Amino acid sequence: MPFADVGEIRCDPERGRVFEHGWQSWSPTGSYRLGETPPRPADRNVQTICYRPETPVPDGVYQGEGLLAIDPGDGPVEVWSAPGPLEVPSIRARREGGRLVVSADGPVRHTRAADLDTALRDWAATTAEGHAPGAFPAVPPMWCTWYGYWDKVTEIDVLDNLRLLERHGLTADMILIDDGYEAGIGDWLDPRPGFGSLERAVDAVTGTGRRAGIWTAPFLAGHQSRLHREHPDWMVGGAHAGRMWDQDLAVLDVTHPDAAAHLVGVFRAFAALGITHFKLDYLYAGALAGRRHEDLDPVAAYRRGLELVREGAGPDATLHGCGAPMLPSIGLVDIMRVSPDIAPTLHPRSGDISQPSQLGARLTGAAREFLHARWWVNDPDCLIVRPEVEAREEWAAHVEGSGGLRGSSDPVAALDAWGLETTRRLLTPTRTDPS
Repeated sequence: MPFADVGEIRCDPERGRVFEHGWQSWSPTGSYRLGETPPRPADRNVQTICYRPETPVPDGVYQGEGLLAIDPGDGPVEVWSAPGPLEVPSIRARREGGRLVVSADGPVRHTRAADLDTALRDWAATTAEGHAPGAFPAVPPMWCTWYGYWDKVTEIDVLDNLRLLERHGLTADMILIDDGYEAGIGDWLDPRPGFGSLERAVDAVTGTGRRAGIWTAPFLAGHQSRLHREHPDWMVGGAHAGRMWDQDLAVLDVTHPDAAAHLVGVFRAFAALGITHFKLDYLYAGALAGRRHEDLDPVAAYRRGLELVREGAGPDATLHGCGAPMLPSIGLVDIMRVSPDIAPTLHPRSGDISQPSQLGARLTGAAREFLHARWWVNDPDCLIVRPEVEAREEWAAHVEGSGGLRGSSDPVAALDAWGLETTRRLLTPTRTDPS
């Protein structure tokens, strides 16, 4: 659908601000002054992986995905938003003299509020009605392999940190084995030769009374994977999910009966090992346009994919979204990453704050704090506070200020006295009241 004008508002040129809500977990989100250029993708690959690929933003235009709010600086905040989570228009604002003219490529709802915080909380509550659960029980803290071991993690690393968590009294209730255990992107049940035994690692975790978690990117298939090589007919035609892990990425067609059965089977196999927490990453891929076996629009196909994951994982499993389209995920995940990845560095190497950095994670995470316990349990990303982490005190303060998931991802042996004390203090359950 082409963009059509849906409203306009006069703004104070000095005090007016525009709030853009990003498409998915890693998409920058925040409030910007008139004339300020909001964050934009560094290149086409980043546009695909971290922004909304089908609607790149023209120069000089503000754009929100499902939500654009304008504070004129001298009156009520005006909000243009998606009518619900199943249809998510891109909403733009362009300057014409002293006015902002708002346009959208789909139906929108127009509301007003006294201030931006009220506008965002009201929008989140209204959008959740009929889709999100009414309450969000506390989620215990976790420890994750990713930011200490990256994709070279081993079974021994998991066992070593289990012992050190016990020794130092760090109360991580769940151990998340992140990327690096698998043979390839899409080959989730095939072990990477250097990892060791996933079954032994999971047994060791559950043997201590903790829950075991696993990472996947369920809608991706790397071109080097066995899945892609053996089942090219299971891929969404014409869909390119970008390039990562030194390979191009295809999209699993969850509307293909055999691909759907495969996806359910993967998660049933993990559940049979005793895994109950599922980190679902790079979920944006499931909502990419392309030729599918069944004629479903991308958002409907994405939601079906998450329903299949739930079928395999079981009704009591915890589904933890990341890199995920925000509105289309409401009601289908228990926990959601609401920011780009953290990194040991303060600034992203490319300057694009959708990329891993402390700055990007803090800015977008703070801007989306209002979603916690309204749509899901927020995940602000893991606490990392070993000495090499830049501005680690500021990152710890950001995590402490969030009501969401508390997770540590330092190798416990790498923590100094301050890092241990801070990690011990912050590993607490999530807050159950909305932020």
